Amino acid sequence: MFNRANLLVVLIAIAGGLLGLFVGSYFNRPHVAGMPAGAGVLAPGDALADLQLPATDGTPHRLGDWHGKLVLVNFWATWCGPCREEMPLLDAASKHYANHGFEVVGVAIDDPPAIADFLKAQPVGYPILIGDDDTLKAAGDDAGVLPYSLLIGPDGRMITLRAGSFTSADSLAAWIEPHLRNPG
Repeated sequence: MFNRANLLVVLIAIAGGLLGLFVGSYFNRPHVAGMPAGAGVLAPGDALADLQLPATDGTPHRLGDWHGKLVLVNFWATWCGPCREEMPLLDAASKHYANHGFEVVGVAIDDPPAIADFLKAQPVGYPILIGDDDTLKAAGDDAGVLPYSLLIGPDGRMITLRAGSFTSADSLAAWIEPHLRNPG
């Protein structure tokens, strides 16, 4: 027969179990370093929307144009210091891994004249498309964090993401190489 003490112990155990479930589900949510709390992000395995964006010359492109390749989609802006600093690393990686089915696609979240002026001074060999805040939201970056990079598999699904810049060629290589078809 239950007395008050036994009932209290059972209620505390149930409350503890429910608290444990809540805490566990909170800590198992996707989290990205540098991403503000509450920001929506894509999860690994999610398909990136096949956005149509203009290139710097006005030619429309879809992100699906690179289907079949490992694609690093990098969102940046001319006014973003860390974005500008990582662009030479992205350019070098684009060239270095080109024969391994890898491509970098930049998406500038900026005004076309500012983008054109910047690229004249600091050209890159990878395609640059032009987006806006809605483009960032469609890519899962509700908070507008820049730079913001997505690694998209050949099947068009997101493998991983990074909110913040790459600060070295080694950190970028460590992010890319495990996903290359023929890393050798």
